[in-house]
Amino acid sequence: MKNTWKAYRSPIILLLAIIVGSIVGSTMGKDAAVLKPFGDLFLNVMFMIVVPLVFFSISSSVANMAGAKRFGKIISSMLIVFLFTGTVAAIISMAGIKVFPPSEGVNIDLVKPEASSEQVSIGDQLVSTVTVPDFVDLLSRANMLALILFSVLLGLATSKVGEKAKPLANFLSAGSEVTLQMVKYVMYYAPIGLGAYFAALVGEFGPTLLGSYFKAVLFYYPFSILYFFGFFTLYAFMAHGKLGIRTFWKNMLSPSVTSLATCSSAASIPVNLEAAKKMGVPDDISETTIPLGATLHKDGSVIGGVLKITFLFGIFGMDFSGINTYLLVGGVALLVGMVMGAIPQGGLIAEMLILSLFGFPPEALPIIAAISAIIDPPATLLNATGDNVASMMTARLVEGKNWLLKKTAPLTQQKGA
Repeated sequence: MKNTWKAYRSPIILLLAIIVGSIVGSTMGKDAAVLKPFGDLFLNVMFMIVVPLVFFSISSSVANMAGAKRFGKIISSMLIVFLFTGTVAAIISMAGIKVFPPSEGVNIDLVKPEASSEQVSIGDQLVSTVTVPDFVDLLSRANMLALILFSVLLGLATSKVGEKAKPLANFLSAGSEVTLQMVKYVMYYAPIGLGAYFAALVGEFGPTLLGSYFKAVLFYYPFSILYFFGFFTLYAFMAHGKLGIRTFWKNMLSPSVTSLATCSSAASIPVNLEAAKKMGVPDDISETTIPLGATLHKDGSVIGGVLKITFLFGIFGMDFSGINTYLLVGGVALLVGMVMGAIPQGGLIAEMLILSLFGFPPEALPIIAAISAIIDPPATLLNATGDNVASMMTARLVEGKNWLLKKTAPLTQQKGA
């Protein structure tokens, strides 16, 4: 009993903090915003750490990898998994919307934004997503994908140089350990920060759920719950059968609570890395898949992208039918899932991309911006926790079908002894 409490103490405390925060938010309503600074303090510190954490974890993992061949296999397997789960999310969400159209009968007055935003071409958007014009711009959570690419290149170069770069490889490994220890210190404040943030979130958005966007919410929330429990269980089974399912759900409480409370894939990276380690995912796989997944793998955002696009289809009387339309909507939704920043309310770039690709007027921006705000918590839940099951599936492709048994075998042998 004592060991059980020790193992689950942290997630239970976090969950209780979230419950208390929800009650406080429901009771205080918008007055709960007074508690938001306590939550912002926790978020800001996590964001302050996440840039060095991503840099050190990825670069050290790549630098100390057993050769470029294994890294190439990890990356290719990871991308296959990301594309597979994203495609599944797009297909089933479009099927669900055909059955339950969220914009049917919706009456929303279009309000023109105060200032029109400059349209950006797809090519320019992709360039700005994966690169930055100056090195100092890498030191920002707004440029996570560029930072990740730089970290990968640094790790590859360090690994290629070999013995001469050993001091740099050791430095990167030490930096990874130190930043993870910093995260452990910050997590002592987590119950207060998460509880306060969630209280403000419930207090601010609770009434909105009963407004004109209720039908869209009524689609997304149950659908995300179905995807979370149903498809994540399926993916865990694909990773390693029934043992994969047990291993996945046994370690998912803390990542789920953190992602729900913070609405940030970036803030969830440290907790996800810890959970993946407990799941038996090899370090080089988890430390590559999870940080990259925070930017590139967002099943919740893919589903949200389909919802936003089809919602606008209904508002503007466009026909949502035909294979070409389905392919276009699904493809754009996948792209939306890739370009959204791993930060709270990070969907503005993706929303501008939707308007540009489909030719919607600027007045459509506040419509999908409001949807983004309302569905942010469950979307982040799918985005962040999906990286864990993706790391398990990647381990299956890289290590073989018995990858998890390789991790649990020593423990079994010890018990038998």
